[in-house]
Amino acid sequence: MRRFNAHRAVLGLALAAALTACADPAPPPTTVDAPPPPMATVDTAPTIESADVHRFRIGTLDAAVLRDGDIAFANDGKTLGIGAPRAEMDAVLTKAGEGTDTVRLGVQALLVRSGDRVLLFDTGAGEAKFADAGRLPTSLRAAGIEPDQVSDIFISHAHGDHVGGLVDAAGRPMFANATVHLSAPEWQALQGDASNAALVAAIAPRVDAFAPGAGILPGVTAVEVTGHTPGHSAFEIADGDARLLYIGDAAHHFAVSVQRPQWTIAFDGDAPTAEASREALLARVADSGLTIASPHFPFPGLGHIVRRDDGFVWAPLQ
Repeated sequence: MRRFNAHRAVLGLALAAALTACADPAPPPTTVDAPPPPMATVDTAPTIESADVHRFRIGTLDAAVLRDGDIAFANDGKTLGIGAPRAEMDAVLTKAGEGTDTVRLGVQALLVRSGDRVLLFDTGAGEAKFADAGRLPTSLRAAGIEPDQVSDIFISHAHGDHVGGLVDAAGRPMFANATVHLSAPEWQALQGDASNAALVAAIAPRVDAFAPGAGILPGVTAVEVTGHTPGHSAFEIADGDARLLYIGDAAHHFAVSVQRPQWTIAFDGDAPTAEASREALLARVADSGLTIASPHFPFPGLGHIVRRDDGFVWAPLQ
């Protein structure tokens, strides 16, 4: 638990000290048909054209990636690529078209409408006072959904940029009617963290703590991805033969984490375990062709992992 809390502290310090706005306007979706009219079983608010909402489908399910904000921190070897030669880090960033002074990550959540359920995967940073985060409620409403219409929230893990949006500025539940699904080990760790006592009290009546790797709802299955936090989970969403894997923090940076999965990031509580599970997940999705959604890759974070030479590269959907 001390190691878990220490890495949560590293996350807060690293993000609060160096977060900066870095979002580029998202291009309009080109790989999917325009979404159908709102489903009759969901009383939706009017949709708004927004660069912070990327609509797509998982089989017949309406889905959208919702931008919450962005994270930036110094490329100083203290957060990402710990122990790696600076020249190698710079080479990976440069080849990916990134600057070498600052490392940039997106923060986004995934919305899925399934029958009469409205599913939300992670909740962004909320009132964490990140430099450019906390926009999820606005993005959600632009997608035609009010917070009280969300029926189920799936938490990949309890770091602030994933659970901060569970409560409002007054500490009240933001999603009053939603069941909050997170793994039992993650819930136990969150309850044991005194700094999150108010959050725990606010959400406890609505928490569903599932066993790692469990099927949670029809079409939603947790995938255990060890090492990042005590109960970190990815989620596979299925509709017929269509599959999407929401990877949580299995990989943070679209180039560095994918091309150098064995490089250490400070946010991982058990770095050796996380590095091994990251490489295993990349191999699985590359070999299966599974589409993934990443909350930290460049918005909207949808695409594939492809084998290249002796490693992997990120191939965003075009």
